[in-house]
Amino acid sequence: MTNASPDAVLDFIELGEGASARRIAVRHRAGKGPGLVWLGGFKSDMQGGKAVALDAWAADHGRAVVRFDYSGHGESSGDFADGTIGSWLEDSVAVFERFCDGPQILIGSSMGGWMALLLAREIRKRAGKGALAGLVLIAPAPDFTEELMWNKFSPAVKKEIETKGFWLRPSDYGDGSPYPITRKLIEEGRNHLVLGSAIDLGCPVRILQGAQDPDVPWQHAFALTHRLPADDVVLTIIQDGDHRLSRPQDIARILAAVAEIG
Repeated sequence: MTNASPDAVLDFIELGEGASARRIAVRHRAGKGPGLVWLGGFKSDMQGGKAVALDAWAADHGRAVVRFDYSGHGESSGDFADGTIGSWLEDSVAVFERFCDGPQILIGSSMGGWMALLLAREIRKRAGKGALAGLVLIAPAPDFTEELMWNKFSPAVKKEIETKGFWLRPSDYGDGSPYPITRKLIEEGRNHLVLGSAIDLGCPVRILQGAQDPDVPWQHAFALTHRLPADDVVLTIIQDGDHRLSRPQDIARILAAVAEIG
């Protein structure tokens, strides 16, 4: 898929040292605030339909926008199998600190919803130049390594992960080839679980969830709302929506949620 607009600048930032050294690809454009930050899903990249649509909307409205690929994804370097929630969070924090100035709306899809919650927590801890204006979460999958993977895996799959160090999971996405779920991904993910206690973000949150989502059940999004403060949190269930939420009407809802926040 081609870039939505020629004036989105492609940049790279270098992170880590030695075996963990990686080059993160970032597309960004200048504009007015609040800025928009796209956080993609597991095994997806910044050239997907929703990310490109967000970029085009930002271009049309003169808004600043940043999107990037986690290590092992898209145009960034690294092996997908080496990635963890913690390393992808490091990527996200580094991109935010380098490219974001002033209030920002974090827009996270699937794993990106978990990443947005973790990044929001980091932003609140740090006194940087970027701040939180709000979150838009699309089929958010916080704690998915534990709740939606490990806890649902069969004993045989768990044993394979524990003994071999990985399991090749069949995929209905991308080119359809299976991808590795590593022991490191599961175990390191336990350092970043958020659904066990209240998540105080101090900003508006909009959640869009498909009722027909085979990967992230709507009950998962509902559980997340119970961890967020009651003020200014809106969950929208799209009755015929799937996991991708990439149809024109779904993208229109996502952009409307972004516009509603600011």
